[in-house]
Amino acid sequence: MTVELTELDNGMIVATDRLEHVQSVALGAWVDVGARNETPEINGISHMLEHMAFKGTRKRTALQISEEIEAVGGQMNAYTSRENTAYYCKVLHEDQALAIDVIADILQNSTLDEKELERERQVILQEIGQANDTPDDIVFDYFQETALPNQALGRSILGSPENVSSLSRDDLFDFMSRRYSAKRMVFSASGNVNHNEVVDMVASKFTNLPVHEDHDMEKLRYEGGQRIENRDLEQAHVIFGLPTVAYADDAFYDVQVFSMLLGGGMSSRLFQEIREKRGLVYSVYSFSSHYVDGGLFSIYAGTGPDDLGELMPVMCDELKRATVDLSEEEVNRARAQLKAMVVMGMESNSARCETLARQIQVHGGPQTIPEIMEKIEAVDLKRVIAAGEALISGKPTVTALGPVAKMPEYDTLVDRLRA
Repeated sequence: MTVELTELDNGMIVATDRLEHVQSVALGAWVDVGARNETPEINGISHMLEHMAFKGTRKRTALQISEEIEAVGGQMNAYTSRENTAYYCKVLHEDQALAIDVIADILQNSTLDEKELERERQVILQEIGQANDTPDDIVFDYFQETALPNQALGRSILGSPENVSSLSRDDLFDFMSRRYSAKRMVFSASGNVNHNEVVDMVASKFTNLPVHEDHDMEKLRYEGGQRIENRDLEQAHVIFGLPTVAYADDAFYDVQVFSMLLGGGMSSRLFQEIREKRGLVYSVYSFSSHYVDGGLFSIYAGTGPDDLGELMPVMCDELKRATVDLSEEEVNRARAQLKAMVVMGMESNSARCETLARQIQVHGGPQTIPEIMEKIEAVDLKRVIAAGEALISGKPTVTALGPVAKMPEYDTLVDRLRA
């Protein structure tokens, strides 16, 4: 891996990861702006702006944007998260100049046409409706809102139907001009690239970005609690969660290893006890979401209404038991799984491109695979137990959606975890 960084005069970071054995290039702009930078009145604007960026510029129509990339066999997409928005392409090496030009165009010259806005507004409302009709999707938004209420991090990335219906073209222009500054962007490229060539192309194309910074951001405030919603479904979808550490915290990989052995695969404790031994679920797993100033550790499961009363106490028991009787063998296996995930994930230049950009935004610079392997290898039994104990000392968040008549009381689950 050959990673090089250059800071342009406008403050944008250009990062490249050269892979000589491939013919393609994955590249894009990662903007350090997302849903957590929104006020309640404009919640959903980052996601709407991501959609509208592809709807025409002063140089290209919406059709031309997609046609030019697909005419060379390329792929183009974008996504919005709570802390960043990404616009990216994958093309052959000889077409990287085109891809850079298109990304620069949509980020600097979007017209945000009124007619296109009205059409896309309806598309996003359909997207919100689809999410609301997907219980194993929307339950995660319920969890986020319950764990982090009354703050940007707890609100939906898609926004509310009311906001989406009312956001104007001026709102979009204002948000983009204040937030999409050069200093808040990393342009990342991985694959068959030459660093100096990419720097020159990006510098010549990104000439019209704001150079000031407007990056107000609420500090994460975890509260926790419970939200239960009864729906006429075949399954109850539940998430049990706790507060955890930020991306850059020293215990980050401790939590990752704990999550892996608890619910990270078929050999994990949750899978073996809840699915294999008891047959209570089809799907159960643990995961963690990390931000610059905190995070959430969670367990998801989907179960039938008659099994909910047994599932939740067992989930609490397994979470607590994982801090009491862990073995070196389990920790070793979880470490090996995590290391393999990291290495295999880096076999894709698209994944490498994204990882490089996020590392710069979170840590201020790239982290090599050997550096990451060293951090994972340093996680021992004592550290994993400490990570688990820190987790169960927090106030739980419980969300459930579906036939939940037999859902145990919140205080009962808390007592079970504390017993």
